[in-house]
Amino acid sequence: MELTGDTLFIKGALSLSGAESFIEEAMVLLENFEYGRLDIDLDGLGYIDSIGVASLEFLKEKMENKGLAVDISGGNADIRKNWEIFSSHSQVVPEEAGRLSFFEKIGDGFERAAEFVYSFLVLTANVIFWSVSDIFKSKRQRRGEFYNQAVLIGVNAIWIVGGLAFIIGLVMALQSSAQLRNFGANIYIVDLTVIAMMSEMGPLITAIVVAGRSGSSIAAEIATMKVTSELDALKTMALQPVRFVVVPKMHGSLVTMPFLTIIANIMGILGGMFIAFASLDIAPQVFVSRMSETLYNRDIFIGIVKSLVFAVIIVLTGSFYGLRVKEGAEGVGKVTTTAVVMSITLVMVADSIMGLIFY
Repeated sequence: MELTGDTLFIKGALSLSGAESFIEEAMVLLENFEYGRLDIDLDGLGYIDSIGVASLEFLKEKMENKGLAVDISGGNADIRKNWEIFSSHSQVVPEEAGRLSFFEKIGDGFERAAEFVYSFLVLTANVIFWSVSDIFKSKRQRRGEFYNQAVLIGVNAIWIVGGLAFIIGLVMALQSSAQLRNFGANIYIVDLTVIAMMSEMGPLITAIVVAGRSGSSIAAEIATMKVTSELDALKTMALQPVRFVVVPKMHGSLVTMPFLTIIANIMGILGGMFIAFASLDIAPQVFVSRMSETLYNRDIFIGIVKSLVFAVIIVLTGSFYGLRVKEGAEGVGKVTTTAVVMSITLVMVADSIMGLIFY
């Protein structure tokens, strides 16, 4: 090290072993420094490591605190490279992204939409294939998982589905009773309640409740498994994550959703029966007799078909968004919310399409 005028020449090597002595020697040389500017020349430096860079920065900070302007220059390519890597003052300036044109934005939107649809179709194909094939391959199934999912998705939802369906049937009959009484058509409260619950409201109420309750759980569970690398662990064990995680949920949902729908139908009709007796003086015996004349097998069949379609939509949507999580814990919350909203939206769309088909 040599101080000539306002320039400090650094020579040799500056590393961990000599950093302390370098600082002490430099402080002694610069103790009576009289210039307003200090140039540190690294042309004679043969090697520098991270501690050497930190030493130079420490020296620079000390001199700047005394009011000096400090400039570090020189050095071969290796020295400058190490300085850029280890210096706390070096900054990587990101390249400014160019603005996309109108047609580029359209193309980018179509590309993302196509990737989204393709991923959903691939997941749908895989889940449907394995859901069917695993029925005949009991050894491929996780022992006890089907019953576990059936309880979580179906059995545990009986009370909320039944209670909500009863309230919906009660309110629907109550709102209709006033108008029917004006026209002397009290008995048609039976037709309205039974047909609406069996073919429309029963499956729809069940699907919305299951989407909010179980659909969110499916999305959150799978998203958490991906964030914590559990899905990657399954792959390392030669287990297909979709087959291992999603298929049992699909089986449990397909089996329990029709039963939940039937319970919702019964409770909704009971709610309508209660209002018919309390508001329109229609005895339960008369209500049941009229119901047997109004209810057709076709209405029951439509409700069951809808429940199965809704079950597939809920499981696929929750699983799809769960598998697309990217941002850790915050991302789990986002995909869970999105999965619930999209599940209910797709259920409504599917209900409208099936309504046009069946009627």
